[in-house]
Amino acid sequence: MRARAVGLLAGYAADRALGDPRRLHPVAGFGTTARAVEDLLYADSRARGLAHTALLVGGTVACGVAAERLARRPVARAAVTAAATWAVLGGRSLSREAAAVHAHLAADDLPAARQRLTHLVGRDTADLDAGEVARAAVESVAENTSDAVVAPLVWGALGGVPALLGHRAANTLDAMVGHHDPRYERFGWASARLDDLLNLPGSRLSGLLVLAAAPSKAPAAARAWRRDAAGHPSPNGGVVEAAFAGALGIRLGGTNRYHGHRIEHRALLGDGRSARPEDILRATGLAGLVGLGAAATAALVSVRGRLLGRR
Repeated sequence: MRARAVGLLAGYAADRALGDPRRLHPVAGFGTTARAVEDLLYADSRARGLAHTALLVGGTVACGVAAERLARRPVARAAVTAAATWAVLGGRSLSREAAAVHAHLAADDLPAARQRLTHLVGRDTADLDAGEVARAAVESVAENTSDAVVAPLVWGALGGVPALLGHRAANTLDAMVGHHDPRYERFGWASARLDDLLNLPGSRLSGLLVLAAAPSKAPAAARAWRRDAAGHPSPNGGVVEAAFAGALGIRLGGTNRYHGHRIEHRALLGDGRSARPEDILRATGLAGLVGLGAAATAALVSVRGRLLGRR
């Protein structure tokens, strides 16, 4: 098996077993660097934002290229790929945070559930009831399974360590500056658009993997995807959230309130009942199957690409 495939599978296994590093996480270091670069480059300008994105994502990709060139032997290449994969994936931490929200709801501690939910979503959680907390958690599990598990594995299969790191850099920048607010509406435009582009193949694969992971609910998931996804403000989030809604037999979407008094009315996704606390664990279970399918697909693509190259 190709070193890249071995590294992707090993990195995925490390993420599932260990989650994110507790200390000295590379993504946290990147975030610190990105904030310093923002302080130097910031202006209410798309051109400045483009320079910010190009410098940080391009620099990260260059580091990935250098790492692969230094790892000349297959064992070293597999180890570098595994370490990069572990660093960029977020599946275990996502399921852990969602489970913590569910535990607070199960204990009838709504204030604690609202507070823990802030680790998963950017919306204002202060006034959410238990059903809205559950909806937000399920939506976060769905979208972030695509963004933080499936998409990086897709890019790792196609481009190795440089693509793994570049995708995570773009995704992190979108989380930092890709907001609809007065400061970042223009400066964060390039980061937001790049993140949308890079997550497009991962979201479509995520939707297909949902259908495969829940075959009895595949018709409902496919129907919700086809009918409802376009109504979501994200070209990628709508696909995977609609597929999850159909597979779980619930309804997602609705009105979200964000800090700064911005209100977003999202289209409804799916035909089922409203989300309940127990649906959080059902969503994390489905997400685990989707992630496993993505890892297998990424390994297969890596091996297949090598075979085609030899031919």
